[in-house]
Amino acid sequence: MASSGAVRFVMGGKQSPALGSLRLQLRVKPGTSKDREGVSSVADDCVELCVAAQARDGEANRAVVRLLSDVIGLPKTRFHLSHGMKSKDKVVVLAGVAEEDGPAYAETVLDLLRKAGG
Repeated sequence: MASSGAVRFVMGGKQSPALGSLRLQLRVKPGTSKDREGVSSVADDCVELCVAAQARDGEANRAVVRLLSDVIGLPKTRFHLSHGMKSKDKVVVLAGVAEEDGPAYAETVLDLLRKAGG
C-alpha cells in the first residue's frame, strides 16, 4: 500500500483478482483563476486541486478529470469519479492497475502529483 491516504491501491475483487485500482482522495476548489489552476498541495489525507471551471452542471468534475489526465499522463477515460459528484471532497478511481504493480504505481502517481504541485 502507498504510505499516503491521498493515493492508495485497492486490490481487485472476485471478478478480476489480478487487477486493482488506485483511489485518489481529492479536495477541489472550483472557480479559481486560470493562473491558479492545478495541484495546489498534496497532504497525507488528500490532494487539493484548483480548477477554473464553476461547480455547476458537472463542469468542475470534468475539469478535475482533465487535470488529472494531464498531470498523470493517462487518457481521461481511465478516470472515474466514484464519490462526491456534488461535493468539494471527491474520490476518483483509476482502474485496471495490475496487483503486482499497484503499490509502486500508487507511489509514482503520488510523486507526479507532488511535482505538479510545485
